[in-house]
Amino acid sequence: MSLLRPMDSAFPIERQLGVDASPVVLVNVFTLDKADEQTFLRVWQDDADFMKRQPGFISTQLHRAIGESPTYLNYAVWETTADFRAAFAHPDFIAKLSAYPSSAVATPHLFQKVAVPGICVA
Repeated sequence: MSLLRPMDSAFPIERQLGVDASPVVLVNVFTLDKADEQTFLRVWQDDADFMKRQPGFISTQLHRAIGESPTYLNYAVWETTADFRAAFAHPDFIAKLSAYPSSAVATPHLFQKVAVPGICVA
């Protein structure tokens, strides 16, 4: 992958990985050239298959922007930040990053559910 871009430059993924939290949700927005979509999808599927086998992985879902925009959003749930950190830093995962098309830009960020009375639970 050519670039990891922070969603929040004041608190990028590298800093988030140091925060112990559970459970956590990874939201990762990918932008890429339209010509690279099929390659992106093959590589993402391989990465997702790897992540599914890691301790603490709960689920993932890939979404594509509607219309002509080759923008994708991945939503993945992990038991803990430590589980995600171990998978994200795994040498096998790091080696896979070079298979992404050079046009791909990833914008990963970790989140936790928030309780809002009468609306949703944490």
